Amino acid sequence: MVPKVAALAAAAVLAGTALAQAALPPPPVAKRIPVTDTYFGTAVVDPYRWMESGGPDLQAFLKAQNDRTRTILDAIPGRAALAARLLELSETSNVSADVVARHGAYFYQKLPPGANSMKLYVRSGIGGAERVLVDPDKLPGPRQAIAFFSVSNDGARVAYGLAAGGSENAVVRVVDVASGKTLPDASDLADFGVTSWADDDKAFYYMKRQAIPPGGSPMAKYQNVRTYRHVVGQPGSADVAVFGAGVDPNLEVPPSAFASVGVSPESPYVGGVLVNGVDPFVSVYAAPKSALANPATIQWKLVIRPADKVTNAAIHGSTVYAMTAKDAPRYKIVKFDVATGSIARATDVVPAGTRVIDGLATASDALYVASREDGLGRITRVGYDGSTRDVPLPVNGSVTGLATEYDRPGFLAQLTSWTASPLWYAYDAQANALVDTKLDPPSPVDFSNIVADEVKVPASDGTPVPLSIVHRRDLKLDGSNPTVLYAYGAYAIPISPGFSAARMAWFEQGGVYAVCHVRGGGEYGEEWHLAGKDANKVKTISDFVDCARWLEAKGYTSPAKLGARGGSAGGITMGGAITTAPSVFAAVLDEVPVSDQLRIETTPNGLPNVPEFGSVKTEQGFKNLYATSAFHHLVKGTKYPAVMLTTGINDPRVDPWQAAKMTAALQYDSASGKPVLLRVDYEGGHGLIGSGRAQAVALNADEYAFLLWQFGDPQFQPKL
Repeated sequence: MVPKVAALAAAAVLAGTALAQAALPPPPVAKRIPVTDTYFGTAVVDPYRWMESGGPDLQAFLKAQNDRTRTILDAIPGRAALAARLLELSETSNVSADVVARHGAYFYQKLPPGANSMKLYVRSGIGGAERVLVDPDKLPGPRQAIAFFSVSNDGARVAYGLAAGGSENAVVRVVDVASGKTLPDASDLADFGVTSWADDDKAFYYMKRQAIPPGGSPMAKYQNVRTYRHVVGQPGSADVAVFGAGVDPNLEVPPSAFASVGVSPESPYVGGVLVNGVDPFVSVYAAPKSALANPATIQWKLVIRPADKVTNAAIHGSTVYAMTAKDAPRYKIVKFDVATGSIARATDVVPAGTRVIDGLATASDALYVASREDGLGRITRVGYDGSTRDVPLPVNGSVTGLATEYDRPGFLAQLTSWTASPLWYAYDAQANALVDTKLDPPSPVDFSNIVADEVKVPASDGTPVPLSIVHRRDLKLDGSNPTVLYAYGAYAIPISPGFSAARMAWFEQGGVYAVCHVRGGGEYGEEWHLAGKDANKVKTISDFVDCARWLEAKGYTSPAKLGARGGSAGGITMGGAITTAPSVFAAVLDEVPVSDQLRIETTPNGLPNVPEFGSVKTEQGFKNLYATSAFHHLVKGTKYPAVMLTTGINDPRVDPWQAAKMTAALQYDSASGKPVLLRVDYEGGHGLIGSGRAQAVALNADEYAFLLWQFGDPQFQPKL
């Protein structure tokens, strides 16, 4: 039973929200032109199919919706101060990403105070001075971002990708480390990065998607992705395909396969890897490295098949170490000699156990394995002599980076938690200890008053679902706390403890940040992934709703103060929350969402995603997709929560029409009177991929302001 005082407060909040929303400008009305498709006897009506053409009518709809959204959000009094605080907090964060060590030098990306984009740095030794190699903020033309970088074996050059406006359409450039000058080299269509450098560092290998000729089908964009060799100093037009569809007439490679090669000076072999879209399990071929000189005549040997359930592998000499889910739902590590056999003759190195294995890397002294135990990161040293020991970690949280050098002992690792900022450590194998590299100073933002609760919530079917709850120490369990509940739940990706200085702005508003680790993710390995996949995908949604109801039942929050947040494939979860439990949430942040699952397969990025979500071309596939396709389960006259959807105009992964169709349908169907807004980033892509600091601050300010408005905070009611 709700106490009388709390009930009166809730009534006042709801009344205030209703008054504020009554003055909102009306949304643009989308035309409805019904199209009916019949799938295995089931008729499905789509009134907004016209949006999928991406033509002028859709562009006009997007602009009108975004103009309305900006009018409303910019009229929220508290937003400006919130944005200023978010900017202040973001300026204190010096997070480095993807640290690479070469012969005593460190290469890394960092976003320093005052900068808008990540810069590429080099530092000579732990105590050396750092130097900028690439600064996207100083490049002419549209804003660009560094998509990836790869350091040559001798550390003399770095190949890096630049992509504009969140498009992920990367061009590979090369910078000379000693002079800091970027060379004339430019290889385009390199969205998937540089895989490795040749032993002599005169060339590198990169994955290249095919060019679409004028009038060609955009559906071919991610078909026939091959690996090319680029010789430094030569034009990109001279690059040669070395692995993939059509390269070797004796090797059949399906068009859907993403082909990459890996070479290392430590091994005489080259590995060729084929991945079927987003399927986690790969095929691996091996050949003598010298054979790369004539790609069309390489005698590739198949050493790992998809049925072997390998997701990751590394080589040391002729020994291949592979991470496999075969007979190991939380993964195990096996090894075999590529010179004499394949994985069929493998032996266990790290047997299956209760820990979830996340990755592996080889150094000169040992194999290093990253894993999780009860959600906390672990690193294990496996010596080439068979000895095994855990590495003591100074942080109870996540291992968010693990890097080794083939010719040096030890590793570099980034450690973080919900309340500890990420720091990079170097491992001293002789001392069995980690040393802070000082690449990043600890965040000056004081999180000493912030704590994290890790609990298990019983799902509807009785399965314990992990729930992380981050909040202030002085939290009162009276149901009055503004709360954001986040979830993803796809591709076996776990949501591990992670730090955000900007999140302090939410805590300062009395907010609670919670993460429901729904099935479909990788929190408990492949078994957890499969438990939320295909016919089980509905459990991803029900887990999220169960976590929400648990938070309300325990007094962390209430339906009037609970917001949901998720994006991309997590948009399936958000859409399911909207359609199956509209009364549980006051507001939903639906970011770059997949809303119409029946039509995602008609997009360039839809085909690679069939291994994860299935296909409407099979009856069971259609049933699975239809069951969780939120766009098709909205019901006219239902009182839906307030929703803010987002999209990036350059999004290469989820087309903007996905958010546009869901927006139009919600605005037409909802009877709650609560706002449905569509926010469009005209310089952005998929979420914040490739975005700068200013875009991140603006998005966070808009989302927090929207939630606080819907929660009835008097400082966040629009004044129009």
